[in-house]
Amino acid sequence: MTTISNKDIARAVYLVSKDKTDIELRDVNDKIIKFLARRRLLSKTPDILEQLNKIINDEDGRVIVKVSSKAELEEELKKKLIFFLKERYKAKEVVLVEILDEKLLGGIRIELNDE
Repeated sequence: MTTISNKDIARAVYLVSKDKTDIELRDVNDKIIKFLARRRLLSKTPDILEQLNKIINDEDGRVIVKVSSKAELEEELKKKLIFFLKERYKAKEVVLVEILDEKLLGGIRIELNDE
């Protein structure tokens, strides 16, 4: 029996859901849930949804960046960081998720996908 990765399932969900109306999406969602239940994959739903979110962001040219720092970032630094990340990743949009981390001694920590 061939195993299907969560990423493959997420890609299939994206492709089958793309450009559907609300009524069509309800039918598609019902079929997806039945498929996951039949394959005993409902416990994998959080990871599948995370993969689906990454696929949607990639298709939309959006990059989600987690920025950890000891103190809140200044607006000028945020603008420079967004500009740099747009250029580096050829993104249309950069979304900064700021996390205040008291454990950091200084500087900032940037997480993007697996980097």
